[in-house]
Amino acid sequence: MTEAKKIAFLLANDFEDSEMKNPYEAMIKNGHDNVIISLKENEELTGKQGSVSYQSHLAVKDAQASDYAAVIIPGGKSPSHLMDDKDIQAFVQEADQKGLTISAICHGPQILAAAGLLKGRTLTSYPGIQDEVREAGGQFVDQEVVTDGNLITSRTPEDEPAFIQATLDALGSNAW
Repeated sequence: MTEAKKIAFLLANDFEDSEMKNPYEAMIKNGHDNVIISLKENEELTGKQGSVSYQSHLAVKDAQASDYAAVIIPGGKSPSHLMDDKDIQAFVQEADQKGLTISAICHGPQILAAAGLLKGRTLTSYPGIQDEVREAGGQFVDQEVVTDGNLITSRTPEDEPAFIQATLDALGSNAW
């Protein structure tokens, strides 16, 4: 077991249930401390399918990326609720500047695009937002998981095993 690390999950309502639940549980299983960051502290957040809900631990305005080893951004509609928030953008910009692992699945790269972090980067995403990725300066590739420096991206819930493993590998953790 590796040393416990703090992992930030950026979350809002209408997230893709499994894209939050499975990485969240994998991080706990590997001994990491998860912190759910949303627009408000103690906000009740429910997934798109309604099978899981979480309560945010921290408002993004009170969060510092340097307190974390990694940032995980689940997909669904959650990223569209977060992407225009200046504090969310500043948080992921700080994470990127510090070289923290940033793992984004499905629609998660929308937050990275809004924060101006995709220029010159190769990544994947939900196929429906590939034009947004390109418009933000990213190179879209249709692969299960893509790692470009500190950025790890995947497409859909079917890619979760590879997405989770790539994130754990970046953290120096065990297989899940």
